[in-house]
Amino acid sequence: MHFDDRLATVLRHRAAGERAGKTQFRQLIDLLGERPQAGDPALKAAAYLRLIALAEMIPVDERARIVGENGWRFRNPELVKWFGEAHPKIAAAALYRAHLTGEEWESLIPRLPIRARGFLRHRRDLPEAAVRVLDRLGVQDRALPLPDMLELLDEAEPDEQIDTDLPAGPPPLVLSAANDGDEASEDDKSALHPEGADDQVPAEPATAAHPTPAGTGGIRALVDRIEAYKRNRGSGGGEALSLPLGEPEPAVKRKPVASFLIGTDAEGRIDWAEDEIAPMVVGTALAQRRGDDAGEDEFAAAFLNRRPVRGATLTLRGGEAIAGEWTVDAAPRFTRGEGRFYGYVGRFRRAVEASDDRRHDSADRLRQLLHELRTPVNAMQGNAEVIQQQVFGPTPHEYRALAASIAGDSARILAGFDELDRLARLETGTLDLDPGTADFAAIAHAQIDQLQSVLKPRVASFATQLEADAALLPMTSGDAEMLAWRVLATIAGATGAGETIKLSLRTEDGQTTLRAQLPATLASAGDVFSHEARGGTGAVSAGIFGAGFSLRLARAEARAARGELSRDDQWLVLSLPLLTGEEALPSPVDAPGRAAG
Repeated sequence: MHFDDRLATVLRHRAAGERAGKTQFRQLIDLLGERPQAGDPALKAAAYLRLIALAEMIPVDERARIVGENGWRFRNPELVKWFGEAHPKIAAAALYRAHLTGEEWESLIPRLPIRARGFLRHRRDLPEAAVRVLDRLGVQDRALPLPDMLELLDEAEPDEQIDTDLPAGPPPLVLSAANDGDEASEDDKSALHPEGADDQVPAEPATAAHPTPAGTGGIRALVDRIEAYKRNRGSGGGEALSLPLGEPEPAVKRKPVASFLIGTDAEGRIDWAEDEIAPMVVGTALAQRRGDDAGEDEFAAAFLNRRPVRGATLTLRGGEAIAGEWTVDAAPRFTRGEGRFYGYVGRFRRAVEASDDRRHDSADRLRQLLHELRTPVNAMQGNAEVIQQQVFGPTPHEYRALAASIAGDSARILAGFDELDRLARLETGTLDLDPGTADFAAIAHAQIDQLQSVLKPRVASFATQLEADAALLPMTSGDAEMLAWRVLATIAGATGAGETIKLSLRTEDGQTTLRAQLPATLASAGDVFSHEARGGTGAVSAGIFGAGFSLRLARAEARAARGELSRDDQWLVLSLPLLTGEEALPSPVDAPGRAAG
């Protein structure tokens, strides 16, 4: 690489939506997070301005989740300082992923906000120079140590009475003496009933709600009362202790968690997790052999040998949100300087059914195969275009014609690979259609008029009954045009000479429905979505995989748009949901004046 233009390439594109904004946000922090290199300062300044603009499009929690993803290693002090001045969630995630040298930390830490310095104190892998700077600046752990109760009791004077009794009477604001059988002293009464408060504090009840044996006091009285309460609760007698806070609020049912990130210490206990899940899993020991769970034994063996964990099954016990079986992918972490092991970092995801696993595995294998096949086809297409365009010198016209034919065949093969990949990702749920607004009625009108001219030489035609003048769908115009073309072009390609195909488009009950009569070649097929007949190679065809594959891909796209493509006897029915209410209004981005933006 003679020059690095990756940053300029990313900045050249505009993020039209939130999804594109997230992608560009990841690209920018990936490029800016590398070691500082020589480059155009104006280009870097433009990159930071673009990050500021994207921050207005992406919520804070989503940006913090992106910055905290595995794989980031911010080695640029400028980017670390920029993140340190951001929202506390984003600053904490970025400082956890920052990997700088001791000299860089020593120069950067004094320029960080005080809040951001506190986040660094929780890291255990900082260089010595960074630790010395933190100590010199007085940055300490935020948690205070708990006092030792035995030491407090030893230091107390022998004649000192520690009053730790609970409220004895029903009124919540009145405190009773430790010994219910003895009368309180005048000092105690004056302390419990200050002067001038007689009209506000009710009188002390004659008997306590939970009496204790006479002759006891202080901590001993409290211990006796707790033991008495435990005995009464175990035998079913006695009155349950409760605070006068009214009726308890109904418990809020927590939504089950699909996946979350974790980090462990050197002993295999979870010491970090995402904010929402941390209170439920922090402290869980993962590296213990239990014998009854093969997944836990597998993780323990990998932890002992410091090996990565791939697809191990663990069972978490706890609340409904996390209880059950999980699939774990994790990798060990080592310090950069000494190579010392200090825990694992990984992801927990819900274990899915075996059928879903097999389907996802098949789709992954298909995508890997397509990736391997694209390389030689791309090479053939590139060499054919070189010959056809005479890049290296004059070429006979016969060879140029053959090269043009090879380039065209390669392009069709690559288009077929793209369709296979798109179908596999749609059917496994790994691809979502981009949100947008498209007028399906206008698209159908334009494509039907275009196909009528193709069918005219065959003495065939579409008999249309298009009742809908407008049908706004929650998808982009490109996806809507692709879906309509797959259905209409496949039917047109299978239409024989002299056939007339009936088409109707109407909107009702919040959805638009396109009904198309099946041509004779498709109507005779048992399953129209697996029909293997290949269309012609004319102006309109069903593609290199045939009509069945094209209709199956159109059905997957319709389902991704919350619609359906099905067969109803001799008809093919495409149903798609319409935009309603404010969603149906045109967005400012789609206005004519903003088209170039």
